[in-house]
Amino acid sequence: MNTPTPSYLCPPGYAPPRASALRRELRVGPEFGRYVAHQVGQRVGHRVVDDTAVPQPEGGEPVLMVPGFMAGDYTLGLLGKRLRTAGYRTYRAHIPANISCVMANAARLERRLETIADRRGSRVRIVGHSLGGLLGRGLAVRRPDLVSGVISLGSPISAPGAHHPLLAASLLVLMQLSKAGVPGVMSRECVTGACAQQSFDELRSPVPDDVEFTAFWSLRDGIVDPHSCYEADGDAIEVRASHCGMVIDPAVLEKIVATLGRHRAAAGAASALTALPAG
Repeated sequence: MNTPTPSYLCPPGYAPPRASALRRELRVGPEFGRYVAHQVGQRVGHRVVDDTAVPQPEGGEPVLMVPGFMAGDYTLGLLGKRLRTAGYRTYRAHIPANISCVMANAARLERRLETIADRRGSRVRIVGHSLGGLLGRGLAVRRPDLVSGVISLGSPISAPGAHHPLLAASLLVLMQLSKAGVPGVMSRECVTGACAQQSFDELRSPVPDDVEFTAFWSLRDGIVDPHSCYEADGDAIEVRASHCGMVIDPAVLEKIVATLGRHRAAAGAASALTALPAG
């Protein structure tokens, strides 16, 4: 089954990584090693990071973590541990494997956000890896009443179709499974049809002013075009990590914590300004 990528998913100026780019993902081994060394260093009393350098949340501010394509909640375990250490209350997306229709997943995540927001009495921050970041940004557009901020990690915001040939092959397999009647996997409509168009249109809509959004990207990304992971006029942070390593590399995790603190400080300043009396 030959299913070409629609032009709007990979516009001029972007291109899928070469097949050989996958070798960059071998860095995930050393990145995990740095995480282990970081943890060991903390346990023996050599504090690597000073948490007092960033604003600490009060009462466990809620953060929903959303995994990437073909990944599940388990892939964000180390990220969640670091966020909880920093004082955040983390929530899983309840996605065992992110292979379902994007719009269906977005609807499920929207209901998840409603539950968390109602339970915590506040809007929720989202940290999404790869496809999870695309879902997070779309939810911020759809429901800014539920989302206070989004951090995307290696998410091809500007060109979702600029991904490695291995991912393209995986999508073909999912479409074939869907055609064969297997439920709960992406169909042709989800990848190239009206569903894909609706998802992309929502993704490219402006993020509301009262929702903080920061995109993390890396030139070492071997899965998507690195330059598709940020917007020209948006808040972006370049990191030195592989695509998969963004959720385990200790240096990236510290930047995520610092960015969440910055988002929170910006939201507090905006609220204080709004509360000032007129005149």
